[in-house]
Amino acid sequence: MEGIEGGSSGTGRFTLPTRRTNNEDIIFCVDVDTESLVEMKSTGYNGRPITRLDSIKQAILLFVNAKLSMNPDHRFAFATLAKTASWLRKEFSSEVESAVAALRGLSATSSCGQADLTHLFKLAAHEAKKSRAQNRILRVILIYCRSSARPQHQWPVNQKLFTMDVMYLHDKPGPDNCPQEVYDALVDALEHVSEYEGYIFESGQGLARALFRQMCVLLSHPQQRCSQDDIDIPKSLVKKSPAADTTNGEEVVPVSSQ
Repeated sequence: MEGIEGGSSGTGRFTLPTRRTNNEDIIFCVDVDTESLVEMKSTGYNGRPITRLDSIKQAILLFVNAKLSMNPDHRFAFATLAKTASWLRKEFSSEVESAVAALRGLSATSSCGQADLTHLFKLAAHEAKKSRAQNRILRVILIYCRSSARPQHQWPVNQKLFTMDVMYLHDKPGPDNCPQEVYDALVDALEHVSEYEGYIFESGQGLARALFRQMCVLLSHPQQRCSQDDIDIPKSLVKKSPAADTTNGEEVVPVSSQ
């Protein structure tokens, strides 16, 4: 805070400096390795299993609708990540229908092995320069699904033109999986390229609601963020023991959270 003005009484008045928050151009980059087809623990409305990719599409639409309700001037484009990144829909749009059409064409490919993020960073840097010329900022939201293939990149450490967030869906550790090493590589990539505070979330639970909850945190604007270490949301809902809650000697039964 700046602009402290003291009075004769010894009290002070604090004012915040005026700061412009730029509209965002957001690139969703979705991993299309076959690991994106792993089934979640959740099921669809018809009782059929849903895959990570199904849940990712739902989470992105949740994000787009919520973000545009906050500010209809944010824009979205879409890319995929196989061995390297490529455009799915390059033109940025503020229309929900455009996002729906892009996601309708999103499908998994074959097993891709190790992913190289270098081309993704090149695409993002190119678009970031165009965004800056329009007084906007660019963000990449990478959704990664591989449990045994650490991503790599070659990118100058002093070239930070955009911000990157990561959502990592993975299997549990095992003989063929190293999700902790993959996560560490993703953290390194995020810190290497991010202009503002980038967030990374991971989930090995296979629960769609965990993905949705974490995606909601990513709605936060990069220019208004605290450090991820200081985030205390979302709050976990813990059931209390009925025996622990009493009023005037009478038991209070808590409402069960489903």
